[in-house]
Amino acid sequence: MNPLFTVELFGVVFADTIFVTAAVTLLLSVATILASRALKVREITLWQAALEYLTTWISGTIGEIVDEDPRPYVPLIGTLVLFIAVCNLLALIPRVRPPTADLATAAALALVVFGAVPYFGIRRRGLLGYLKLYIQPNILLLPLNLFGELTRTLALAVRLFGNIMSGQMIGAILLTVAGALVPVPILLLGVLTGLVQAYIFGVLAAVYIAAAVQVETSHKPEPTPPEPGPKPQEAPQGTPA
Repeated sequence: MNPLFTVELFGVVFADTIFVTAAVTLLLSVATILASRALKVREITLWQAALEYLTTWISGTIGEIVDEDPRPYVPLIGTLVLFIAVCNLLALIPRVRPPTADLATAAALALVVFGAVPYFGIRRRGLLGYLKLYIQPNILLLPLNLFGELTRTLALAVRLFGNIMSGQMIGAILLTVAGALVPVPILLLGVLTGLVQAYIFGVLAAVYIAAAVQVETSHKPEPTPPEPGPKPQEAPQGTPA
């Protein structure tokens, strides 16, 4: 979709999604600061209960994927999921193009994951340990492993961009052809699709990070101890008459 408006500054053209992205980032930053200051231990509000439930759900989902303490990864993946979900929901606002409907924004989000994977992998395994992943199980697979890193990053961006952009295009076409009420079910479906896409993006990011941080450990099988049981007793020796 073409941008709704553009602004040219110093010879550089800025599309509408850049300003929407900045507004969403500022809004979420202010909201998180205010929400963190209003946290209570007792008599919690409905907002805090919903926030704790969301945090617990994201943490539990990531923990099941990485199979370890998820706390190092929750801030990044949780922020990605929340940001993408809010951006996708902007499709409900007329004359506002969601940032995720722009391939540049989707590619930037995918590049964040692309950089986070080696960061966590090197922090866990060390530089050499992480680089060894690209030559496993054989050094001949090095080009394929490098190509896989690039293609999965491209797939993240294209999947997010394609789903959100196509939903907006369908809604706009139906609004033009059929009137104002017909696209409502399509918009509701778009909301569900947007939330699902945010969830899928976060899950895939967790999967990629888990593959980078998992350390193989080899354990030799321990000998099986003998089963406990009564020891055979010796027959009592007879006494001389």
